Amino acid sequence: MLVEPRVAEDAPPAPDGGFVAWVQCASSFSLFLLSWGILSSFGAFQTYYENTYPSWSASQISWIGSIQAFFLMGFGVVAGPVYDRGHLRILVGIGSFLCVLGMMLTSISSEYWHFILAQGGMFGLGSGCLFIPSIAVLPAYFDKKQALALGIGASGSALGGIIFPIIFHQLEPRIGFGWTTRIIGFIVLLAAIIPVLGLRMRTQPSTVRKIFDVKAWREPPFIVSSVFFFLVFMGAYIPPFYIQSYASDTNVVGENLAPYLLPLLNVGSFFGRIIPTHMADIYGPFNVDIFCVLISAILTFIWITIRTTPSMIVFSVFYGFVAGALTSLCPNLVVALSPDRSVLGVRLSMQLLPVSAGILVGNPIAGALESYGWIYLQVFTGALLMASFIIVAIVRFLMYGKSLKVRC
Repeated sequence: MLVEPRVAEDAPPAPDGGFVAWVQCASSFSLFLLSWGILSSFGAFQTYYENTYPSWSASQISWIGSIQAFFLMGFGVVAGPVYDRGHLRILVGIGSFLCVLGMMLTSISSEYWHFILAQGGMFGLGSGCLFIPSIAVLPAYFDKKQALALGIGASGSALGGIIFPIIFHQLEPRIGFGWTTRIIGFIVLLAAIIPVLGLRMRTQPSTVRKIFDVKAWREPPFIVSSVFFFLVFMGAYIPPFYIQSYASDTNVVGENLAPYLLPLLNVGSFFGRIIPTHMADIYGPFNVDIFCVLISAILTFIWITIRTTPSMIVFSVFYGFVAGALTSLCPNLVVALSPDRSVLGVRLSMQLLPVSAGILVGNPIAGALESYGWIYLQVFTGALLMASFIIVAIVRFLMYGKSLKVRC
C-alpha cells in the first residue's frame, strides 16, 4: 500500500505482541475488510447495475466504483497529516460512520446520482479516512513481527473481495438488492466495532508530513514513475470491474459459475500481495515489478483468446495474482526513488495523486469502449499495461543503467 509507517523517533521499543498489539492487528484487518474489501467486490455491483438499469451504460456505472476508488486512494493525502497530528480516533470514527451510512443509503437508492453520491462519494470518503490508520498504526506495536502483522492486516482486503461478491450473489435473488446491501452494511458495521473501540495510537509521529517535495519534480526517474503509476492503475483494475459482466455476456462460463470469477480473482490477489513482496527482497522491487507488469499485459492479451471455462478460471486466478503484486510492490518502488527516509512519506503521498487519477478514469473509458465490443476493452487494458511495462523499464534504466544483473 502507498503509505509510510511512521513512528516517533524517541518512541519506546515496540512490544511485538501482547493483547493490545494484536487488537491493533485485528483492527487493521477489519478496516481493510470493510474498505478495500468492498472496493474489490465492485464487479458484482457492476454486473447487477448493468442488468437492472439497462439505460445506464457500462461506462456510467463504472464511475460509481471509480469514484469510490479515487477517494480511497486520493484522500490519503489529506488523512495523512490529520493522522500525524494525533487524530486517529476522529479518522476511524468518521470513516466508519461514512462507510456504514454509504452502504445503507445505497440500499435505498434508485437513481444514478443516488449511487454516485452514496456508494461512490460517501463510501469512498469513508474508506479514504480509514486508509492511513489501517496500516500506519501497526509499526508502533510490532518490530520483528511487523511484516506478519502488516500481512495479516492487508489480508482483510482479499477476504472481503472473496466473501462480499458471494454474499451478494447468494442473497440478492432471494431477498432483493435493498436488503442484501443492508446486510453488507451491517457486516461493515460489525467489522468497524473492533477498530472504533480498540484502535489506539501508541506514539504520535514526531513531525507532520508535507504534501509536496519540490525537489522530486527535478528528478527524471520520479517524474517518469508518476506516469507509470498513472497508467498501471488505470489498466490494472479494469478486469476486476468487468470480469463478471464479461463472463455473463459471452457465456464463456456457465451462469452459475460467472459470479465466482471475481472471488477467484481475489484469491489470486491474496497470494499476489504476499509472495512477490518476498521475492522483491531477493531480486529487487524493480525487477519483480517489471516482470509482473509484463505478465499482466500478456495475460490480458491472452484473455482475448479464451473460449473455455477452465481457461477463464485459470486467467482469473493468475491475473489476480499479478494484479495484487502490482499493488503491493508500488511502495517498494517509491522507497527506491527516495534519496533518504526523510522524504519517503511525502513522496509516497505525492504518488497517490497519479494512482488515484488513473484508477478514476480507467474503468469509465474501458466501459465506453466495451459498447463497441469486449475486444476493444481487452486491447485497451493490454495496451495500458504494456505501456506501463515499457515506462517502468525506462525508470529502471534511468536509475540503474542497462545491466540486467543489478539487484534493484
